[in-house]
Amino acid sequence: MDLPERPLLDRLVAYAHAAAHRPGTPCRCAGGLVGVLADRDDGTVVRHGRLVAKAHAPGTDPEAHRARLALAGHPDVRAVLLPPLPAPRPAAAADELDGLLALDGRPVTLWPYGPPVDPADPDAAPWEEAARLLALLHRTPPPVGAADRLPEMRAPVKAALAVDRMRRTAPDHPAAATVLAAWRSVPDRLAPGGPRLLCHGDFHLGQLVRAPGSVPPQKSLSSPPAPWRLIDIDDLGLGDPAWDLARPAAWFAAGILPPEIWSRFLGAYRRAGGPAVGADPWDRLDVPARALTVQTAALALAKSTAEHRPLDEVEEVMIDTCARIAGYRTDPAPSAST
Repeated sequence: MDLPERPLLDRLVAYAHAAAHRPGTPCRCAGGLVGVLADRDDGTVVRHGRLVAKAHAPGTDPEAHRARLALAGHPDVRAVLLPPLPAPRPAAAADELDGLLALDGRPVTLWPYGPPVDPADPDAAPWEEAARLLALLHRTPPPVGAADRLPEMRAPVKAALAVDRMRRTAPDHPAAATVLAAWRSVPDRLAPGGPRLLCHGDFHLGQLVRAPGSVPPQKSLSSPPAPWRLIDIDDLGLGDPAWDLARPAAWFAAGILPPEIWSRFLGAYRRAGGPAVGADPWDRLDVPARALTVQTAALALAKSTAEHRPLDEVEEVMIDTCARIAGYRTDPAPSAST
């Protein structure tokens, strides 16, 4: 009987193993250092010891991916972005896609492993450090020769894609009309123009890791912890930096992010010279924050419908927030002093 073809995840695990060890060298990595970190439609990530292998989304544009990968490895952003690792030669288990290493038609990259933010310790979440990293990224001029090749930052496009996904997968959900009404209330949601600065494009705390990443993390009273770095290049590019602050702003406006944490985050960003906001931050943040609220709510409806489950508490809050913004174009902004 013919065996079924191995899925992408099996090939990525084999690729990571080959990249982590010299040919013929047995793997002595402890069980906790090898495993699947994420397996989603938009990215599959596995860890093997000191490195991480990622298969990027199907349909990734090769030229845009190449430009984003080059930027992540550029010395001008080494204090902000985790740099990629060189691919093994020969690239065991990998194919080629327009000159890029690939698995099943999806570009594959290698990265050093870095310990992430601990979700079990929200009080230790590095909001100020994240804000300083974003400010530094936004203030960094695009490297010479790279500006013409860098693609647009994808945050606005992802908001529209989330709404389209909801329309396809959950058109009859009772809350879909509320989300669409909120989407229609977002003024000039995808208008071209505006600032063209380096942006991450998908910032949240899950995009932070300690660098360079020790296995296991070194704990010494005499040495400070490794610095934080941003990961995930898939939405990196040029655009309006307000979109990188939009998710925390949306959470704050929805009542999910406490005011004191939002104040710490925004204050650290301003002190670091971040250019995304002015005296009244909501002059720049209102539209992106509305769009991120809609994006989050639309994805919640699409995913809960596909998984045949009710909305969870946070998802319900985002739907309620969509209901609040659906009836008017100009939402009363939170205090500019926050």
